[in-house]
Amino acid sequence: MNKIHNYNIEVKWTGNDGQGTKAYNTYSRDHEIRGVQKMCIPGSSDPSFLGDKKRYNPEELFLASISSCHMLWYLHLCTSSEIIVVDYLDQAEGYMEETAKGSGHFTQVILHPEITLLNKDKIREAEMLHHRANEMCFIANSCNFEIKHSPIILVRA
Repeated sequence: MNKIHNYNIEVKWTGNDGQGTKAYNTYSRDHEIRGVQKMCIPGSSDPSFLGDKKRYNPEELFLASISSCHMLWYLHLCTSSEIIVVDYLDQAEGYMEETAKGSGHFTQVILHPEITLLNKDKIREAEMLHHRANEMCFIANSCNFEIKHSPIILVRA
């Protein structure tokens, strides 16, 4: 039997400057994302859509979800394969296509993880585990576009 997980999050618009949504360019896109007993994430829209560039936008959070889910699965799989990871940094990039109607969708995500291992003899296996992590990642399995990986594997001397 499959196990069902339930997630809850609160998103509250904080951008009403007194006139509500009277006109497209008169209200702030600022909002707060909260989970029970968790820090607040300040959100907005992309600056292209009149958002605050100092706040995270949904597209960045989506990309962060893909990257962090992949990382967590990758670290788990490395542990199971006795590969000792001592550092992991991903410079993920995502591409979203905006349509003439104003809607859009992501067309591609490329993860660029730089991983440092202690096991020199496990480099090839460490590279291959990215494919397995992608197969296991809950977020990647929910996407309708390709997620590519361009890892760099280093070994601590």
